[in-house]
Amino acid sequence: MKTKVLLVGGRSKAKSLSTSLINKGYQVTVINDTLEDCVKLSEIDRLTVIHGDGTRPFVLEDASAQDADIAIAMTAKDEDNLVICELCKKKFQVKKTVALLTDPKKTDFFYKMGIDSVVCAITAITGIIEQQAFVDRITTLIPIGEGRVNIAEVPIPGTSPAVGKKLWEINLPKEVIVGCILRGDTTMVPRGDTRILAGDMLVLISSDKQEMAAIQELTGR
Repeated sequence: MKTKVLLVGGRSKAKSLSTSLINKGYQVTVINDTLEDCVKLSEIDRLTVIHGDGTRPFVLEDASAQDADIAIAMTAKDEDNLVICELCKKKFQVKKTVALLTDPKKTDFFYKMGIDSVVCAITAITGIIEQQAFVDRITTLIPIGEGRVNIAEVPIPGTSPAVGKKLWEINLPKEVIVGCILRGDTTMVPRGDTRILAGDMLVLISSDKQEMAAIQELTGR
């Protein structure tokens, strides 16, 4: 089943983000209060467009907010984005809400109000959405014969459960191997006793559909 994403506002940002998400297989609905923007958005194939004010519950209902997995408020007004996320979370029980913020000083307040993710850049929004499909962002698929081999570059953050562990201590699927580790300016071919450090970039080689489990094991996502 496709992940359903609801975008509210955003003008040109909504156009570029919705196109990217649709191309990655998401089901996307956009709410926009400007008719001219709605006309332009309607040119995007497979995009559902609702003309209206996303701060109004009946407009969110028309957009089937209750069926959305992720709601992203990206209007030009921080207070509107807060209202939209609050409605989606509390009235329509949307699992994850994301608010675009122009004033970073309000970040803590938004989190205290129950917003799941607060960001100040459209690139960060994309990253948040794709946490549920992390491999879509970092994996290059290389066809070999009739099957596929996935080569993935996986960054290891400081919060990763793999940090400090030796490679043999990490429960990777049998179909996945760590081909090399990029550590600063150094490239190394790891052994079983190679210890993973924060900031490492691991290059994984895996058979089809096995990279997700490995990425989750390495990053905790």
